[in-house]
Amino acid sequence: MKGEYRTLNNQSVESNVLFFGQESCLPNYFFKGNNVRDNYVIHYIQKGKGTFSLANHHAVTLSAGDFFVLPKGVPCFYQADGQDPWTYFWIGFSGVKIQSMLAGSKISNKYYLRHVTDSQTFASFKQLFKAAHLPSSLANDALIESLIYQFFYQLITEYPNPNVHKHKSYDEQLRLAISYLEQNFASNECSITMLCHQLEVSRSYLYTIFKKNMNLSPQKFLAQLRMEKAKEFLHSTTYTVQQISTNVGYSDEFTFSKAFKRYTGFSPVHYRQKQK
Repeated sequence: MKGEYRTLNNQSVESNVLFFGQESCLPNYFFKGNNVRDNYVIHYIQKGKGTFSLANHHAVTLSAGDFFVLPKGVPCFYQADGQDPWTYFWIGFSGVKIQSMLAGSKISNKYYLRHVTDSQTFASFKQLFKAAHLPSSLANDALIESLIYQFFYQLITEYPNPNVHKHKSYDEQLRLAISYLEQNFASNECSITMLCHQLEVSRSYLYTIFKKNMNLSPQKFLAQLRMEKAKEFLHSTTYTVQQISTNVGYSDEFTFSKAFKRYTGFSPVHYRQKQK
């Protein structure tokens, strides 16, 4: 089986290419690792065919020219055909905006799209895959981030989710909530109580719209913003743990360190050593 697999170090809280690769699979090959992913992985099938299924969905046969998504936190299975095994390439995405952008497209209904080869969506996906191979630099990191948004723009406009427009007020409240948290998470005064006050909504209502659209609570979303930014600081700066805790909205280093270890499994000091 021939292929490649690479990870990238440019970390963005909102959207990020975490890894990418390609594979020419052997007949009947299937992934034997953990079938529940920590991130969203989008595959494009270049040739051949195979079977794709995920929890509570029927198995389908997909072939050259199709997309399929391995969604975050959902058990899934995919296997190359025995006679005509597929070749595909993929991009793994992380960041707090990926799920909401995917939700804007009908790909989030079944997690696959057929016959996308002639679409602008595929053209932008291929361009992003090519850019991911470039050496890391400030310019190339900016290019990759811009191409991520270009890809999701094409995906949402060419393959819109018809259900999105049924709840405009719902979506608008979620957009405002996310925007507020993204702009204010660095302050230790930023809290879900303050957010509810700003939006003039109840805590239970806010919890409902986050769980429905993001599959996590507002509190966990806020913690995720802070932890991802902390990871970025630990990776790319020489700030002390105390400085980082202050910069991501914690009033004391001890509380921050406990929260960081719950989120990553490592203390801030060990995480920094691991990155080096």
